[in-house]
Amino acid sequence: MTLLPAPYRLAVRRHETADTVTFDLEPTGPRLAPFTPGQYAMLYAFGVGEIPVSVCRLPGDGRLTHTVRAVGAVSRRLCALPRGAHVGVRGPFGTGWDLTGARGHDLLVVAGGIGLAPLRPLIHAVLTEPAAYGRLNVLIGARTPDDLLYRTELPSWQRPFAAATVDRPTGGWQGRVGVVTTLLDEARFTPETTTAFVCGPEVMMRATARELIHRGVPAHRIQLSLERNMRCATGHCGHCQLGPLLLCRDGPVVPYDTAEPLLTVREL
Repeated sequence: MTLLPAPYRLAVRRHETADTVTFDLEPTGPRLAPFTPGQYAMLYAFGVGEIPVSVCRLPGDGRLTHTVRAVGAVSRRLCALPRGAHVGVRGPFGTGWDLTGARGHDLLVVAGGIGLAPLRPLIHAVLTEPAAYGRLNVLIGARTPDDLLYRTELPSWQRPFAAATVDRPTGGWQGRVGVVTTLLDEARFTPETTTAFVCGPEVMMRATARELIHRGVPAHRIQLSLERNMRCATGHCGHCQLGPLLLCRDGPVVPYDTAEPLLTVREL
């Protein structure tokens, strides 16, 4: 982990949706320490500021891949950068997905919107070592078909089940319609020996966790990636505090049995 931004060059950029870009960053100096799935970097747009962004792919050659949605000043600048532009990168920061504890379990990967980005490297890791895990289920929810990420990869994730659903079926969509939890009826898993990884809007994560517990998945085996206003990434400024947790340091990945009592407190 470095507290000073390391220089990285934007090597490849790909439009995922109208307001979302995936880009590969390659180091132009010393490489940062290796990231694990679920961790994040602080990306610095020169002259504007920095934001936390999870890694969405880990090629293993020193490059980093991030998917960014243009929703604020920094993210808009990052999304507008051309190939060859430079970005400052700090990291790795935060807790990652606990894949070690999930070995031998059926896996449920449940994503809402851009929440699929932090889950993507986890899916890749599982697919490179399939014998270590049980059945992989990838459940994806989005507002519209145009908001779905990584659509060309979805067929390669179907071991044994991957599916997407949308809230509004625009553009001749012929797939599933409804909230992401409706896909649980089609997924193949044994609740008592299942680990779930969930990332998306907070209301979606709460609803998913409650439905999984209702189906028999233990609360401590449901992992959420929580989001708050992370500014320093070192646990010093306190902007990302959630009760006793500083999510930039103690998260973003938190077991649901830890997160549940905190998420039920109004305006915490």
